[in-house]
Amino acid sequence: MSTDAVLRELLVRQLDHWLPGALHRSRRATLALAYAEGDAGGAEAALLVVAEFADRLRGRRLTVLVLGGGGTELPVRLGAAEAALPADVAVHVVPGAPDRLPVALKAAGAAGAPLLAVIEGGDPDPGVLAAVASGRPAELLLVTPAGRSLRGALTDAGFPLVTEVELVPDDGGPARLFSYGTGSDKGLEVLKDALWAVDEYAGVRYRDPADPAGRLLAISLDPEPGPLRRELLAELARSGPRTVTELRRFAATSTVYRAADANRALASLLAAGAVTRDPEHGRLGGDVVVSAAPGGDAGSAA
Repeated sequence: MSTDAVLRELLVRQLDHWLPGALHRSRRATLALAYAEGDAGGAEAALLVVAEFADRLRGRRLTVLVLGGGGTELPVRLGAAEAALPADVAVHVVPGAPDRLPVALKAAGAAGAPLLAVIEGGDPDPGVLAAVASGRPAELLLVTPAGRSLRGALTDAGFPLVTEVELVPDDGGPARLFSYGTGSDKGLEVLKDALWAVDEYAGVRYRDPADPAGRLLAISLDPEPGPLRRELLAELARSGPRTVTELRRFAATSTVYRAADANRALASLLAAGAVTRDPEHGRLGGDVVVSAAPGGDAGSAA
């Protein structure tokens, strides 16, 4: 399925960012990969990335937990990738669904150290999300069927920064919701950059769960700005004047777009007269206050 390829690429890109930082921050870290069903190919891709950082693992301890079904099939599939890992990496394959993750994390002593978790499939229990949030710091990549936002559940579990996007296959297959929870502004920035840098020919488009129109967006390094302009106008209508910094954070956490995309969208809204700024002139810096123009509406943002 085409969404699997996109999800693997997102995992690889995020792991490339997370692993060096985790090894620099702490002498131990945990990577947890849990699959409720289907292809666990992401686990193989993750182990290959870990092997590339072998030289940075000296004197560190990385525990990799892989939870999934399939009996003996999964350990056999992971065998070749595991054989290339240095002794500093301990791989534990645990049979079962993601609801066993809290017990596996506790047994691995994951709490209080850097933790990156990937959970695919099912509807994660709040206890599972809370167990992942016990990492210091913790990051979570969560994949579930589309149709219900998990933003509130992730926030309640202890992830202050959350973003979501639906992956919609062009072949008519079921859409999937990709959610990311973190406490790291840098981690969020890297994830958002990765979203728009994956293979644009993978046969997948994005849909913003917060967009009432459900518009589909093509993957591109320069995504179509119309929906973001409309969402920024709607946010100004709800909340009143906001600084550029606040609108950049809104774009990064509450839409599928990046913070940098907000600057470009605001510039075009200003040019169209849909918003005003204070001060009126100068660089569009973070402390500039943006307001909806009198009589402005979403139509002027198209």
